[in-house]
Amino acid sequence: MASVFLGLGTNLGDRAGNLRMAVKALTGLGDVTSISRVYETAPLYVLDQPAFLNMAVRLETRLAPLDLLESLKDLEEELGRVASRRYGPRQIDLDILIYDGVVLETERLSIPHPRLAERRFALAPLADIAAQVVHPVTGATIAQLLAALPDNPDDRVEASAISLS
Repeated sequence: MASVFLGLGTNLGDRAGNLRMAVKALTGLGDVTSISRVYETAPLYVLDQPAFLNMAVRLETRLAPLDLLESLKDLEEELGRVASRRYGPRQIDLDILIYDGVVLETERLSIPHPRLAERRFALAPLADIAAQVVHPVTGATIAQLLAALPDNPDDRVEASAISLS
């Protein structure tokens, strides 16, 4: 079994409901063994859209990286995601952040996620469940990467009162 950390995000419709359905759907791909808090985050890159809810989960799975990617894309579609502009609003986004310490670069998939080390909205929830996990490229822990991010008032990430239990 591979230990995989996934990032989940949503900013359309019933955002908390979208995350609940996504976590439930992920159980069909393996065992969800850890779930972070939910964070409300400001959009980046494309600012004229609603705030996101983001979280992270740990999934123990037998799926190989590219098979997992395909399964996640299928789940996104089943959960209502429609292809839209890059960084635009979305019903659900399921990203592989770290896959069992693997470093992989293909045309379709980069592991670890290529922008993980610079994204507070991904690192904050990941630190809840994997603070001491080492980023396989930088050699820093998730907690160290989060602490090293510069303060940026536009990069708002706040723990939400939303509970998925």
